[in-house]
Amino acid sequence: MASFGFPVFKTRTGGKEKFNLEDPKGRKQYFELKAGKEIKDIRNCLKKNSFVAFMMGKKNSGKGTHTKLFAEQIGADKVFHLSIGDVIRSAHKEVSTSKGRKAMASWLKDNFRNVMTPEEAIAAIEGRSTSSLISTELTLALVERAISTAGKKKAVFVDGFPRGLDQVSYALYFRHIMGYREDPDFFVFMDVPSSIIAARQAGRVVCPICHVPRHPKLLRTKDVGYDASKKEFYLICDTPDCKGARMVKKEGDNLKANELETRLRADETIMRKLLELKGIGKVHIRNSVPVREARSKVDMYEVTPSYEYSLDNKGKVVVNETPWVVEDDDGVDSYSLLPVAPVLSMIKQIHKVLKL
Repeated sequence: MASFGFPVFKTRTGGKEKFNLEDPKGRKQYFELKAGKEIKDIRNCLKKNSFVAFMMGKKNSGKGTHTKLFAEQIGADKVFHLSIGDVIRSAHKEVSTSKGRKAMASWLKDNFRNVMTPEEAIAAIEGRSTSSLISTELTLALVERAISTAGKKKAVFVDGFPRGLDQVSYALYFRHIMGYREDPDFFVFMDVPSSIIAARQAGRVVCPICHVPRHPKLLRTKDVGYDASKKEFYLICDTPDCKGARMVKKEGDNLKANELETRLRADETIMRKLLELKGIGKVHIRNSVPVREARSKVDMYEVTPSYEYSLDNKGKVVVNETPWVVEDDDGVDSYSLLPVAPVLSMIKQIHKVLKL
């Protein structure tokens, strides 16, 4: 696989400041300094308008993380993260109860137009797994049901669609299906080296409440706990509403190396096809920077560290970090960037796409 050739977005200010990017308060200060005007403009835009953003990236490229960080700065009440995977998992959980099954059947009867009966559709939902996909038509029906709860004046970030070349044509009419007929839509393409994705899959965790993904070695939260009974360290979600929830291994991250490569190649094929589309805005995010360019393009605290944990003599968790260097898809030694830097470039490019 080769890189998409997206340019490195310059985020460097050259100042003496260094923000604690593990802390929501530190991230707020970071974004206020580097994109305060753009954030204010987007907030004002979303008081009356909305938009639809398709997050396009390979598996484990951080689509959910980037969306959550965007929402953190713009306002969670103005952003709806529509994860196709979460929608299907929620439907699967719902039809596992008699009450939920009845409610789903009633909704499908009134809203789902297909050769499948509501009972057959529910059977398809019940049989879903992380290694198989339900039909596009049923997926869109479930999405329509989920989007109806979001409220009209919200920016919608679609995560996980389209997943195949056969779904590309559906994507072109997605906002119409959702009822967002007059709102602008655009693609957000994320270029993340395969070496980073493979490393991320090994041990990625997610909050069971807000579903924000993190990684103990590469993207930790502010607080880290230790489970003495299992003799393992774990991350604690730092989203205030989650009240210290313990993060758990993410479902679907059990692909073997050859399976992951096949999936990444399929995702890359879809992305390259969509990059050719005309008449729709495009945002290009690059998650790595060549080591030789780093000091002129980014502030070094934006570079991803690698974390290791230990306990001191009082049983307190001690965090040790070192810079993380990887080879990008062109074989160039590169630094992986912490999500805030790509999100900063995303905010600035969205501001431009929306012509604010």
